[in-house]
Amino acid sequence: MSSIDRAQIASFGTARFYNRELSWLSFGERVLELADDASLPLLERIKFLAIFGNGLDEFFQVRVAGLKDQLAANLGVLSTDGLTPREQLKAIRKQLVRILERADTTYDEIIRVEFPKVDLNLVSWSQLSSQEKKFMSGVFLNDVFPVLTPLAVDPSHPFPYISNLSLNLAVVVRDPDSEGDHIARVKIPPLLPRLIEVKEGEFIPLEDLIASHLPALFPEMDIGESYVFRVSRNADLTLEEEEADDLLSLVELELRRRRFGRAVRLEITEDASDDVVELLVRELELHEDDVYRTSSLLDLSGLWAIYDVDRPELKQMRAPLVTPLALMSEGLPRPDIFSAIKEHDLLLHHPYETFTGTVEMFVEEAARDPEVLAIKQTLYRTSGDSAIIGSLIKAAEDNKQVAVLVELKARFDEQANIGWAKKLEQAGVHVVYGLVGLKTHMKAILVVRREPEGLRRYCHIGTGNYNAKTARTYEDIGMLSGDQRLCADLNEVFNYLTGYSKRQSYERLILAPNELRSRIVELIRSQGELGEDGRILLKVNGLVDPDIIDELYAASMAGVKVDLLVRGVCALRPRVPGLSENITVRSIVGQFLEHSRVFCFGGVGGSERQLFFGSADLMQRNLDRRVELLVPIVDPAIEARIVEILTLDWSDDVQTWQLDADGQWERLERREGRCAQAQLSELAIERSRTMMGRA
Repeated sequence: MSSIDRAQIASFGTARFYNRELSWLSFGERVLELADDASLPLLERIKFLAIFGNGLDEFFQVRVAGLKDQLAANLGVLSTDGLTPREQLKAIRKQLVRILERADTTYDEIIRVEFPKVDLNLVSWSQLSSQEKKFMSGVFLNDVFPVLTPLAVDPSHPFPYISNLSLNLAVVVRDPDSEGDHIARVKIPPLLPRLIEVKEGEFIPLEDLIASHLPALFPEMDIGESYVFRVSRNADLTLEEEEADDLLSLVELELRRRRFGRAVRLEITEDASDDVVELLVRELELHEDDVYRTSSLLDLSGLWAIYDVDRPELKQMRAPLVTPLALMSEGLPRPDIFSAIKEHDLLLHHPYETFTGTVEMFVEEAARDPEVLAIKQTLYRTSGDSAIIGSLIKAAEDNKQVAVLVELKARFDEQANIGWAKKLEQAGVHVVYGLVGLKTHMKAILVVRREPEGLRRYCHIGTGNYNAKTARTYEDIGMLSGDQRLCADLNEVFNYLTGYSKRQSYERLILAPNELRSRIVELIRSQGELGEDGRILLKVNGLVDPDIIDELYAASMAGVKVDLLVRGVCALRPRVPGLSENITVRSIVGQFLEHSRVFCFGGVGGSERQLFFGSADLMQRNLDRRVELLVPIVDPAIEARIVEILTLDWSDDVQTWQLDADGQWERLERREGRCAQAQLSELAIERSRTMMGRA
């Protein structure tokens, strides 16, 4: 970037960036818009409401909590768009109040209007028939009442600790023999089903069932009003890794401390009395702006129970989960996966192609094959019933060399990863926890196999986690390869992660934090030098790094056409005169969570195209504080597949939003009716049918 370009870009000041936190709320609103979309099957709308609720919980536990920490420390830190922590918190509140009003309206329409049309009901106690009430009272007395512990709040009973995201009832209790009201708290047991099925298709919230039987908890007392409430706390870990002798023990300690994080949000039913709200605000040391009243179900993630009902006609068609052509066994009991990828790399596109029959099978075959000598793998997040963990344990028990880097600091998966680490260690797996000060976010597996011509290595590198559950709903790209140059690089990367190495660069792989940032900048600038003949197309989850954004602005000013598919947070402002006229930003939000990261440079008018995929987003944390991998594509067939994916994504006009210069997202007008996810599903099925026809 020339000094003239740099000065021109800087002249726009902090206004050239959009606030990260407000951008995340805009993403949440796009998800909510799908819940509001009457053209979608009803249970899909419920799913999007649940996803919206889950995301908002994490937003408060991490992003809002971080701003409150900055405010409390009086650090005076400004965001890239020039806002103080206090200004950001006020802006979040203003935008969120509007979004939550829409969420309440959408929830009410679905529950009150749409559900009865399809014989689904989420009911209150008052809506039950006398026979149903009798039945549910039995459920309460037998299955719920023994678990409950009412806690009084008075001078002899201090205000109880309210755990993070727990559901509670605040109950007004009156002693008939004395004057004055008392407050009691009843915690809704988290291990019991949130929604209890009264009969097929009819559910009652657990808190409503409990609230209707409060006299059993407070005998011979007058029961006044009761309100459901919920508290969100700071759930981010603060680790002093440099001073720790045992990272696993340190993370376990911090997880225990996290239970007592600062309260950052109070959610409570809309009709709650001011006296009760004031008591909770005071005892939780909150501000009135931290209170959010709602008429919806508190904790919208509870709606997953309704989504899980067996009503396929109310859901979208699941991902096809086909087996790639190269791995179809053609009559054999099992395909020879190593022979299949020995000469040609194999692109995997999930969830359209099966994760179980590709990635899990790769690890399973490595564990079973007596010629395999070693397996090395990174684990960031995995599922509770992970077949991969079982395969790694089997390999270790068969005396293969197995080394696994388990990232203990994967947010909200720390406890699960501690459990996996201990289980793997007990089986004899060499478990390491990564590098001090860095999260290992790269997704890679390396297998060393003895073959007639000598030792040979095979690998898998992907954009998604080794998690069979999310692989059915997250869109990700991966590659199985027998390319020895690529595998040699990956071997060096694993040595860097598990041992001592100062190697900064590799022949094929690009590694963060060593050189990924500088290579991305170099690739952007190379297109800038081509001017109008340059082309940049990026697909990422988030774009907030200010230096990368400025480089993209410079490329746009040079005449380069820059197209960005950013699923979530985007701090870049497109279409700003004199700055970003040539930049278009779109976001696909649909049935599957767009999760792959693809970087495409060039390819206009016969110019060389450079194509990469990897684990990194264009955010400071990914480029500077994580171990990430970017893989160049050299196989023409794989390049053609990825270009096809990008082309279909960019032509989508069914589930795509476009960003304007003011930071507002507008849903594209449906003209051609092209849905990229539906087209990719059809292509995967067609490829599978073609292969079966050949067989």
